[in-house]
Formats: sequence, C-alpha cells, structure tokens
Amino acid sequence: MNSDLVEVIRTYATKSHSDLNDLLLGKSKHNIISILVDLLTTYYNDKNSSTLREFVVVSLSGFESNPDKIGYNGYKHDGIGKRTKFCEAKPKNVNTNDTKPKRLNGGGNFTDYTWARLRKDKRSNPTMLIGGFVDGRLIYIFKFPFNSKGFISRLEYQLNSKFPDGDISGIFLRSASFGFNHYRDARGLEVEIFVSRQELPQYENSITKGLYSFIEQHARSDET
Repeated sequence: MNSDLVEVIRTYATKSHSDLNDLLLGKSKHNIISILVDLLTTYYNDKNSSTLREFVVVSLSGFESNPDKIGYNGYKHDGIGKRTKFCEAKPKNVNTNDTKPKRLNGGGNFTDYTWARLRKDKRSNPTMLIGGFVDGRLIYIFKFPFNSKGFISRLEYQLNSKFPDGDISGIFLRSASFGFNHYRDARGLEVEIFVSRQELPQYENSITKGLYSFIEQHARSDET
C-alpha cells in the first residue's frame, strides 16, 4: 500500500471531510490515479471481504446490488407483472502472490445451510452468478437457475449426510459446496468471458485444466 493511500485512509478515519478534501486537492493527478488504483487492487484482493467482487458480478449481470448482508445479493424487476427476480453471487478470487496460490475451479459454497434454507431458495429460484477473478481481474461469470437438477442434487446430498432426519435447531451445515461439474450442463447456462482469447493464456496457471478448456472454447466462439 503506497504512502499516499495510507495518508488518505488515515485522514478519512480521523479528520473532517473538509480536511480530506484539502488533502486530495493538494495531490497531483498522477498521485490520485496511483491512490485509486492501489485502493482498488487492495479491495478486490481482500481475503476477508468479497463486497466489491459481489457488486461487480451482480451489476454486470443486469441486477441491482443489495447493500444489506441479509437476503440475496441482487434483484431486478421483471416487466411482466412487476415480479422481482433475485440473484445469488458467488465470486472467487485467486491471488497469485499467495505462498501456495489456488486455482479457479468454478466452484462455490453456501455457509450455514439447512433444509429450510434450501426450500426457500427453491421457491425463489434465484439466478446463480459464479464469478472468477485472478488478482482482482474478472475472468468469467457463469449464470444458471438455482433450480438446476445437478446443482440441487449436490446440495441435497450434503444436507442428507448432515441432517438425514431433517433440520436440527441451532445446528447448520457449515459449508454446502458445489463445483463446476454440478452446473455445467444446467439448462439455460449463460457464459460471459471478460478476457480476450489472446489474453487468456496468461491466466492458464490460475485455472484448473478442465475449466480452462471450457473457457477457452467460449472465448474462441465469442470472437468468431
């Protein structure tokens, strides 16, 4: 984190907005650009917060972001009958500077899951938005209906293992995970690739082999 950004962060937290304005006005255009880029880099790669990654995945998918932590990550109003449609974003970021960097595999998870939550999600049938980032750069978004057969089966399998006789008060399935193979054949799957076919090879080591081949095929078809 550069020293100019540190100064801005400390001023924002400890002084008045007029002091912050004076500080920013005293910076050169180059300094401001450097501060903004450093801030975005830090925010996008934050391991403890996915807020910005969720926001960009939701907004690029045509939904309004939900600022609350409760409920789905986004929504939009269907013109027919003014019905509200929801989305659930599962962005994952790979930081290549980690000691043992992981790879994007198209997977995700739900925390503290229950049969009751599954029933609610089935009724709402939100659009699942699976985002993949490398060092904060968006590579892909996969979109599919929650009520997709293979996806639902994966969640039910884990819930059956944890709660074979139904929910238990105060106890949760801490992580209901899923992988790319659980939705790759989903009816209505939409794929958006945000890097060109020429750029893609530089991210190959950060993506699992099977997923990379899938992305490569779509990147090639998008340019033909």
